[in-house]
Amino acid sequence: MTGFDAGNFVDWLILVIRVAIVFFALLLSVLLMIWAERKVVADMQTRIGPKRAGPWGILVTLADGIKLFFKEGITPTNADRPVYLLAPLVALVPAFLAFAIIPFGTSIELFGREIPLQLVDLNIGVLYVLAIASLGVYGVVLAGWSSGSNYPLLGAVRSSAQMVSYEISLGLGLVAVLMYSGTMQMSEIVARQGSIWNIIPQFPAFLIYAISALAETNRPPFDLPEAESELVAGFHTEYSGIKFAMFFLAEYLHAITVAAVAVTVFLGGWRGPAPEVLPWLWPPLWFLFKLVLVLFVMIWIRATLPRFRYDRLMHFGWKVLIPWGLVWVLATGAIVVLPDLYGRDRFFRWAAIAAGVALLISLVFPALQPKKKDADEEVAS
Repeated sequence: MTGFDAGNFVDWLILVIRVAIVFFALLLSVLLMIWAERKVVADMQTRIGPKRAGPWGILVTLADGIKLFFKEGITPTNADRPVYLLAPLVALVPAFLAFAIIPFGTSIELFGREIPLQLVDLNIGVLYVLAIASLGVYGVVLAGWSSGSNYPLLGAVRSSAQMVSYEISLGLGLVAVLMYSGTMQMSEIVARQGSIWNIIPQFPAFLIYAISALAETNRPPFDLPEAESELVAGFHTEYSGIKFAMFFLAEYLHAITVAAVAVTVFLGGWRGPAPEVLPWLWPPLWFLFKLVLVLFVMIWIRATLPRFRYDRLMHFGWKVLIPWGLVWVLATGAIVVLPDLYGRDRFFRWAAIAAGVALLISLVFPALQPKKKDADEEVAS
Protein backbone atom coordinates (compact mmCIF):
# COMPACT_ATOMS: atom_id res chain seq x y z
CA MET A 1 0.00 0.00 0.00
CA THR A 2 1.19 3.47 -0.80
CA GLY A 3 1.31 6.14 1.84
CA PHE A 4 -0.81 9.27 2.03
CA ASP A 5 0.34 11.90 -0.49
CA ALA A 6 -0.42 15.32 0.99
CA GLY A 7 0.64 17.13 -2.17
CA ASN A 8 -1.84 15.30 -4.40
CA PHE A 9 -4.59 15.76 -1.80
CA VAL A 10 -4.03 19.52 -1.74
CA ASP A 11 -4.04 19.65 -5.55
CA TRP A 12 -7.32 17.76 -5.71
CA LEU A 13 -8.80 19.96 -2.98
CA ILE A 14 -7.83 23.13 -4.87
CA LEU A 15 -9.37 21.70 -8.05
CA VAL A 16 -12.64 20.91 -6.26
CA ILE A 17 -12.73 24.42 -4.78
CA ARG A 18 -12.12 25.96 -8.23
CA VAL A 19 -14.92 23.87 -9.76
CA ALA A 20 -17.29 24.86 -6.94
CA ILE A 21 -16.45 28.56 -7.33
CA VAL A 22 -17.05 28.47 -11.09
CA PHE A 23 -20.29 26.49 -10.60
CA PHE A 24 -21.77 28.95 -8.11
CA ALA A 25 -20.45 31.93 -10.10
CA LEU A 26 -22.35 30.63 -13.15
CA LEU A 27 -25.54 30.23 -11.09
CA LEU A 28 -25.15 33.77 -9.75
CA SER A 29 -24.46 35.05 -13.28
CA VAL A 30 -27.71 33.51 -14.52
CA LEU A 31 -29.68 35.14 -11.69
CA LEU A 32 -28.14 38.53 -12.43
CA MET A 33 -28.55 38.21 -16.21
CA ILE A 34 -32.28 37.39 -15.94
CA TRP A 35 -32.75 40.36 -13.60
CA ALA A 36 -30.73 42.64 -15.89
CA GLU A 37 -32.68 41.47 -18.93
CA ARG A 38 -35.99 42.27 -17.25
CA LYS A 39 -34.73 45.64 -16.06
CA VAL A 40 -33.03 46.72 -19.31
CA VAL A 41 -35.92 45.63 -21.54
CA ALA A 42 -38.33 47.43 -19.19
CA ASP A 43 -36.27 50.63 -19.43
CA MET A 44 -36.16 50.39 -23.24
CA GLN A 45 -39.95 49.95 -23.30
CA THR A 46 -40.55 52.80 -20.77
CA ARG A 47 -41.69 50.40 -18.04
CA ILE A 48 -40.49 50.03 -14.44
CA GLY A 49 -39.62 46.36 -14.41
CA PRO A 50 -39.01 44.32 -11.22
CA LYS A 51 -38.76 46.44 -8.08
CA ARG A 52 -40.24 44.60 -5.09
CA ALA A 53 -38.00 41.62 -4.22
CA GLY A 54 -34.80 43.09 -2.78
CA PRO A 55 -33.20 46.42 -3.74
CA TRP A 56 -34.13 47.38 -7.32
CA GLY A 57 -35.92 44.02 -7.58
CA ILE A 58 -32.58 42.18 -7.79
CA LEU A 59 -33.90 39.14 -5.86
CA VAL A 60 -36.88 38.56 -8.14
CA THR A 61 -35.06 35.78 -10.03
CA LEU A 62 -34.20 34.04 -6.75
CA ALA A 63 -37.86 34.25 -5.75
CA ASP A 64 -38.88 32.72 -9.09
CA GLY A 65 -36.34 29.92 -8.64
CA ILE A 66 -37.61 29.12 -5.14
CA LYS A 67 -41.18 29.10 -6.45
CA LEU A 68 -40.31 26.71 -9.28
CA PHE A 69 -38.33 24.46 -6.93
CA PHE A 70 -41.32 23.89 -4.64
CA LYS A 71 -43.90 23.78 -7.42
CA GLU A 72 -45.60 20.48 -8.15
CA GLY A 73 -44.09 18.65 -11.11
CA ILE A 74 -46.69 17.32 -13.53
CA THR A 75 -45.92 14.51 -15.97
CA PRO A 76 -48.27 14.22 -18.99
CA THR A 77 -50.12 10.93 -19.39
CA ASN A 78 -48.77 10.32 -22.91
CA ALA A 79 -45.18 11.16 -22.03
CA ASP A 80 -42.32 8.68 -22.34
CA ARG A 81 -41.47 8.99 -18.65
CA PRO A 82 -37.74 8.00 -18.54
CA VAL A 83 -36.82 10.20 -21.52
CA TYR A 84 -39.12 12.98 -20.27
CA LEU A 85 -37.27 13.09 -16.94
CA LEU A 86 -33.80 12.74 -18.51
CA ALA A 87 -34.16 15.56 -21.08
CA PRO A 88 -33.65 18.51 -18.65
CA LEU A 89 -30.39 16.97 -17.42
CA VAL A 90 -29.19 16.38 -20.98
CA ALA A 91 -29.80 20.07 -21.69
CA LEU A 92 -28.29 21.37 -18.44
CA VAL A 93 -25.05 19.39 -18.02
CA PRO A 94 -23.38 20.46 -21.33
CA ALA A 95 -24.21 24.08 -20.48
CA PHE A 96 -22.02 23.82 -17.35
CA LEU A 97 -19.27 21.75 -18.99
CA ALA A 98 -18.75 24.17 -21.89
CA PHE A 99 -17.45 26.91 -19.56
CA ALA A 100 -14.59 24.75 -18.24
CA ILE A 101 -12.02 25.88 -20.84
CA ILE A 102 -12.67 29.66 -20.58
CA PRO A 103 -9.65 31.56 -19.13
CA PHE A 104 -10.89 34.48 -17.04
CA GLY A 105 -7.60 35.73 -15.65
CA THR A 106 -3.90 35.11 -15.16
CA SER A 107 -2.44 32.61 -12.71
CA ILE A 108 -2.25 33.44 -9.01
CA GLU A 109 0.09 31.97 -6.39
CA LEU A 110 -1.59 30.37 -3.40
CA PHE A 111 -0.07 28.04 -0.77
CA GLY A 112 3.11 27.91 -2.82
CA ARG A 113 1.24 26.68 -5.89
CA GLU A 114 0.51 28.48 -9.14
CA ILE A 115 -3.26 28.30 -9.72
CA PRO A 116 -4.57 29.22 -13.18
CA LEU A 117 -7.90 31.05 -13.37
CA GLN A 118 -9.18 28.40 -15.77
CA LEU A 119 -10.51 24.95 -14.95
CA VAL A 120 -8.72 23.14 -17.78
CA ASP A 121 -6.53 24.40 -20.62
CA LEU A 122 -7.08 21.92 -23.46
CA ASN A 123 -4.98 22.13 -26.61
CA ILE A 124 -8.23 21.55 -28.56
CA GLY A 125 -10.22 24.08 -26.54
CA VAL A 126 -12.33 25.49 -29.38
CA LEU A 127 -13.22 22.01 -30.65
CA TYR A 128 -14.27 21.12 -27.10
CA VAL A 129 -16.65 24.11 -27.01
CA LEU A 130 -18.19 23.17 -30.37
CA ALA A 131 -18.57 19.52 -29.34
CA ILE A 132 -20.16 20.26 -25.97
CA ALA A 133 -22.44 22.97 -27.38
CA SER A 134 -23.73 20.56 -30.03
CA LEU A 135 -24.94 18.20 -27.27
CA GLY A 136 -27.50 20.75 -26.08
CA VAL A 137 -29.76 20.01 -29.02
CA TYR A 138 -30.29 16.47 -27.73
CA GLY A 139 -32.01 17.74 -24.61
CA VAL A 140 -34.32 19.91 -26.67
CA VAL A 141 -35.21 17.15 -29.14
CA LEU A 142 -35.75 14.55 -26.41
CA ALA A 143 -37.95 16.96 -24.44
CA GLY A 144 -40.17 17.74 -27.41
CA TRP A 145 -40.44 14.12 -28.55
CA SER A 146 -41.07 12.58 -25.11
CA SER A 147 -43.78 15.05 -24.03
CA GLY A 148 -46.46 13.36 -26.13
CA SER A 149 -47.84 16.68 -27.41
CA ASN A 150 -47.79 18.40 -30.79
CA TYR A 151 -46.59 21.86 -29.71
CA PRO A 152 -43.41 20.60 -27.99
CA LEU A 153 -42.72 18.30 -30.94
CA LEU A 154 -42.98 21.18 -33.41
CA GLY A 155 -40.70 23.28 -31.21
CA ALA A 156 -38.15 20.45 -31.02
CA VAL A 157 -38.17 19.98 -34.81
CA ARG A 158 -37.70 23.70 -35.33
CA SER A 159 -34.92 23.86 -32.77
CA SER A 160 -33.01 20.87 -34.13
CA ALA A 161 -33.11 22.24 -37.69
CA GLN A 162 -32.13 25.73 -36.53
CA MET A 163 -29.33 24.70 -34.16
CA VAL A 164 -27.79 22.20 -36.59
CA SER A 165 -27.90 24.79 -39.41
CA TYR A 166 -26.34 27.63 -37.44
CA GLU A 167 -23.71 25.39 -35.83
CA ILE A 168 -22.04 25.23 -39.25
CA SER A 169 -21.75 29.00 -39.63
CA LEU A 170 -20.72 29.36 -35.98
CA GLY A 171 -17.92 26.87 -36.56
CA LEU A 172 -16.84 28.68 -39.73
CA GLY A 173 -16.59 31.94 -37.82
CA LEU A 174 -14.30 30.29 -35.26
CA VAL A 175 -12.26 28.42 -37.88
CA ALA A 176 -11.19 31.71 -39.47
CA VAL A 177 -9.90 32.97 -36.11
CA LEU A 178 -8.09 29.69 -35.46
CA MET A 179 -6.33 29.96 -38.82
CA TYR A 180 -5.35 33.54 -38.05
CA SER A 181 -4.15 32.73 -34.50
CA GLY A 182 -2.48 29.44 -35.38
CA THR A 183 -3.76 27.62 -32.28
CA MET A 184 -6.91 26.09 -30.79
CA GLN A 185 -5.83 26.56 -27.17
CA MET A 186 -7.88 29.26 -25.45
CA SER A 187 -5.02 30.60 -23.33
CA GLU A 188 -2.79 30.87 -26.41
CA ILE A 189 -5.52 32.69 -28.37
CA VAL A 190 -5.69 35.26 -25.57
CA ALA A 191 -1.89 35.49 -25.38
CA ARG A 192 -1.64 36.29 -29.11
CA GLN A 193 -4.00 39.26 -28.76
CA GLY A 194 -1.47 41.30 -26.82
CA SER A 195 -0.96 43.93 -29.54
CA ILE A 196 -4.33 43.84 -31.35
CA TRP A 197 -7.62 42.08 -30.59
CA ASN A 198 -8.90 39.58 -33.14
CA ILE A 199 -12.12 41.53 -33.64
CA ILE A 200 -10.24 44.09 -35.75
CA PRO A 201 -8.59 41.86 -38.40
CA GLN A 202 -11.37 39.26 -38.09
CA PHE A 203 -14.44 41.50 -37.91
CA PRO A 204 -16.40 39.53 -40.57
CA ALA A 205 -15.77 36.35 -38.59
CA PHE A 206 -17.01 38.14 -35.46
CA LEU A 207 -20.25 39.13 -37.17
CA ILE A 208 -20.78 35.57 -38.44
CA TYR A 209 -20.10 34.16 -34.97
CA ALA A 210 -22.30 36.70 -33.17
CA ILE A 211 -25.32 36.11 -35.41
CA SER A 212 -24.87 32.33 -35.28
CA ALA A 213 -24.50 32.39 -31.50
CA LEU A 214 -27.84 34.17 -31.12
CA ALA A 215 -29.51 31.50 -33.26
CA GLU A 216 -27.65 28.68 -31.51
CA THR A 217 -28.93 29.80 -28.09
CA ASN A 218 -32.49 30.49 -29.32
CA ARG A 219 -32.14 34.16 -28.43
CA PRO A 220 -34.29 36.81 -30.17
CA PRO A 221 -34.68 37.45 -33.05
CA PHE A 222 -34.05 33.71 -33.60
CA ASP A 223 -36.35 32.40 -30.84
CA LEU A 224 -38.63 30.45 -33.21
CA PRO A 225 -38.38 27.19 -31.17
CA GLU A 226 -39.99 29.03 -28.23
CA ALA A 227 -42.38 31.35 -30.09
CA GLU A 228 -45.18 31.91 -27.57
CA SER A 229 -47.52 33.27 -30.24
CA GLU A 230 -47.31 30.02 -32.23
CA LEU A 231 -46.11 27.14 -30.08
CA VAL A 232 -47.11 28.11 -26.50
CA ALA A 233 -43.43 28.23 -25.40
CA GLY A 234 -42.27 25.41 -27.67
CA PHE A 235 -40.35 22.30 -26.65
CA HIS A 236 -40.78 22.80 -22.86
CA THR A 237 -44.54 23.45 -22.92
CA GLU A 238 -45.32 20.28 -20.94
CA TYR A 239 -42.66 20.88 -18.28
CA SER A 240 -43.27 22.51 -14.91
CA GLY A 241 -41.56 23.01 -11.58
CA ILE A 242 -37.88 22.26 -11.23
CA LYS A 243 -37.68 20.52 -14.63
CA PHE A 244 -38.78 23.72 -16.39
CA ALA A 245 -36.29 25.70 -14.27
CA MET A 246 -33.49 23.43 -15.52
CA PHE A 247 -34.35 24.23 -19.15
CA PHE A 248 -34.49 27.92 -18.30
CA LEU A 249 -31.14 27.70 -16.52
CA ALA A 250 -29.54 25.81 -19.42
CA GLU A 251 -30.69 28.42 -21.96
CA TYR A 252 -29.13 31.31 -20.05
CA LEU A 253 -25.97 29.32 -19.31
CA HIS A 254 -25.55 28.75 -23.05
CA ALA A 255 -25.97 32.49 -23.63
CA ILE A 256 -23.29 33.29 -21.02
CA THR A 257 -20.95 30.65 -22.50
CA VAL A 258 -21.17 31.93 -26.09
CA ALA A 259 -20.61 35.47 -24.79
CA ALA A 260 -17.54 34.27 -22.84
CA VAL A 261 -16.19 32.53 -25.96
CA ALA A 262 -16.69 35.77 -27.93
CA VAL A 263 -14.79 37.72 -25.27
CA THR A 264 -11.95 35.16 -25.26
CA VAL A 265 -11.59 34.66 -29.01
CA PHE A 266 -12.38 38.14 -30.37
CA LEU A 267 -12.12 40.73 -27.58
CA GLY A 268 -8.76 39.90 -26.02
CA GLY A 269 -10.10 37.83 -23.12
CA TRP A 270 -8.89 39.13 -19.78
CA ARG A 271 -6.42 41.59 -21.35
CA GLY A 272 -6.68 45.28 -20.48
CA PRO A 273 -4.83 48.13 -18.77
CA ALA A 274 -3.84 47.18 -15.21
CA PRO A 275 -2.19 49.34 -12.53
CA GLU A 276 0.49 47.96 -10.23
CA VAL A 277 -1.91 47.65 -7.28
CA LEU A 278 -3.33 44.10 -6.99
CA PRO A 279 -2.20 43.00 -10.48
CA TRP A 280 -3.96 39.60 -10.19
CA LEU A 281 -7.36 41.26 -9.68
CA TRP A 282 -7.55 43.35 -12.87
CA PRO A 283 -7.63 40.54 -15.47
CA PRO A 284 -10.82 38.95 -14.00
CA LEU A 285 -12.39 42.40 -13.74
CA TRP A 286 -11.60 43.15 -17.40
CA PHE A 287 -13.02 39.77 -18.43
CA LEU A 288 -16.18 40.44 -16.38
CA PHE A 289 -16.56 43.92 -17.87
CA LYS A 290 -16.32 42.63 -21.45
CA LEU A 291 -18.70 39.75 -20.66
CA VAL A 292 -21.29 42.14 -19.23
CA LEU A 293 -20.92 44.37 -22.29
CA VAL A 294 -21.56 41.46 -24.70
CA LEU A 295 -24.55 40.27 -22.65
CA PHE A 296 -25.95 43.82 -22.64
CA VAL A 297 -25.78 43.88 -26.45
CA MET A 298 -27.65 40.56 -26.56
CA ILE A 299 -30.37 42.01 -24.32
CA TRP A 300 -30.45 45.17 -26.45
CA ILE A 301 -31.00 43.06 -29.56
CA ARG A 302 -33.90 41.28 -27.84
CA ALA A 303 -35.58 44.59 -27.04
CA THR A 304 -35.03 45.99 -30.56
CA LEU A 305 -35.47 43.39 -33.31
CA PRO A 306 -38.67 41.50 -34.20
CA ARG A 307 -38.74 37.73 -34.57
CA PHE A 308 -37.70 36.21 -37.89
CA ARG A 309 -40.13 34.26 -40.02
CA TYR A 310 -39.01 30.63 -40.00
CA ASP A 311 -38.39 30.26 -43.74
CA ARG A 312 -36.35 33.47 -43.74
CA LEU A 313 -34.38 32.24 -40.74
CA MET A 314 -33.36 29.05 -42.57
CA HIS A 315 -32.74 30.97 -45.80
CA PHE A 316 -30.45 33.41 -43.99
CA GLY A 317 -28.48 30.60 -42.36
CA TRP A 318 -27.92 28.40 -45.41
CA LYS A 319 -27.75 30.98 -48.21
CA VAL A 320 -26.09 33.94 -46.48
CA LEU A 321 -24.11 33.04 -43.36
CA ILE A 322 -22.62 29.72 -44.49
CA PRO A 323 -21.48 30.98 -47.95
CA TRP A 324 -19.97 34.12 -46.44
CA GLY A 325 -18.34 32.03 -43.72
CA LEU A 326 -16.70 29.83 -46.37
CA VAL A 327 -15.57 32.89 -48.33
CA TRP A 328 -14.00 34.44 -45.24
CA VAL A 329 -12.23 31.19 -44.33
CA LEU A 330 -10.69 31.16 -47.82
CA ALA A 331 -9.77 34.84 -47.51
CA THR A 332 -8.16 34.24 -44.11
CA GLY A 333 -6.17 31.33 -45.53
CA ALA A 334 -4.93 33.59 -48.32
CA ILE A 335 -4.03 36.35 -45.85
CA VAL A 336 -2.08 33.92 -43.67
CA VAL A 337 -0.25 31.92 -46.37
CA LEU A 338 0.19 34.02 -49.53
CA PRO A 339 2.29 36.90 -48.10
CA ASP A 340 5.02 34.39 -47.21
CA LEU A 341 4.95 32.96 -50.74
CA TYR A 342 4.74 36.10 -52.90
CA GLY A 343 5.81 38.91 -50.58
CA ARG A 344 3.64 41.22 -48.48
CA ASP A 345 3.75 44.25 -50.82
CA ARG A 346 2.75 42.28 -53.91
CA PHE A 347 0.03 40.37 -52.05
CA PHE A 348 -1.61 43.42 -50.50
CA ARG A 349 -1.47 45.32 -53.81
CA TRP A 350 -3.38 42.55 -55.62
CA ALA A 351 -5.70 42.11 -52.62
CA ALA A 352 -6.59 45.81 -52.75
CA ILE A 353 -7.29 45.56 -56.50
CA ALA A 354 -9.50 42.49 -55.98
CA ALA A 355 -11.39 44.19 -53.14
CA GLY A 356 -12.00 47.28 -55.31
CA VAL A 357 -13.29 45.16 -58.20
CA ALA A 358 -15.58 43.21 -55.87
CA LEU A 359 -16.94 46.44 -54.38
CA LEU A 360 -17.54 47.91 -57.84
CA ILE A 361 -19.40 44.79 -58.98
CA SER A 362 -21.53 44.78 -55.82
CA LEU A 363 -22.55 48.40 -56.50
CA VAL A 364 -23.13 48.14 -60.25
CA PHE A 365 -24.74 44.67 -60.51
CA PRO A 366 -27.94 45.48 -58.51
CA ALA A 367 -28.48 48.62 -60.64
CA LEU A 368 -28.45 46.55 -63.85
CA GLN A 369 -31.05 44.08 -62.60
CA PRO A 370 -34.66 44.58 -63.80
CA LYS A 371 -36.94 45.85 -61.10
CA LYS A 372 -39.22 43.17 -59.67
CA LYS A 373 -42.86 43.95 -59.25
CA ASP A 374 -44.28 43.92 -55.77
CA ALA A 375 -47.11 41.57 -54.91
CA ASP A 376 -49.62 44.47 -54.86
CA GLU A 377 -48.49 45.64 -58.34
CA GLU A 378 -48.86 42.11 -59.72
CA VAL A 379 -52.38 41.86 -58.37
CA ALA A 380 -53.28 45.28 -59.77
CA SER A 381 -51.92 44.37 -63.23
